Amino acid sequence: MNITADTVFTTLAHPLRLRALLLLQQEGELCVCELTHALGVSQPMISRHLAQMRQSGLVSDRRQGLWVYYRLHEALPAWTRQLLVATADGVAGEAPYADDRAALSAMPNRPGSACCA
Repeated sequence: MNITADTVFTTLAHPLRLRALLLLQQEGELCVCELTHALGVSQPMISRHLAQMRQSGLVSDRRQGLWVYYRLHEALPAWTRQLLVATADGVAGEAPYADDRAALSAMPNRPGSACCA
């Protein structure tokens, strides 16, 4: 996979994609339902952005039954992972990033019990 700086920064330029990528960086893997809850957006909206991030090579997905889980792509270059870690650390206490983490933490029925139930 050849991820370029242009691809990474173009993807990060959209606030919703940045928020989603930072949550994925911090959580490891999230179901679409968790992302919609944490980010306060509709499923079609987050799915459109996730598809764009998947096409750019930044995330990968897996299906488990009816649910789709996303995570950072395993082949991401080290500099990309370092960029996401530094960004997440730098904005950890700022809105909307702290709000996203709080909403995710407060989400009832997170996967492991009954995702999206």
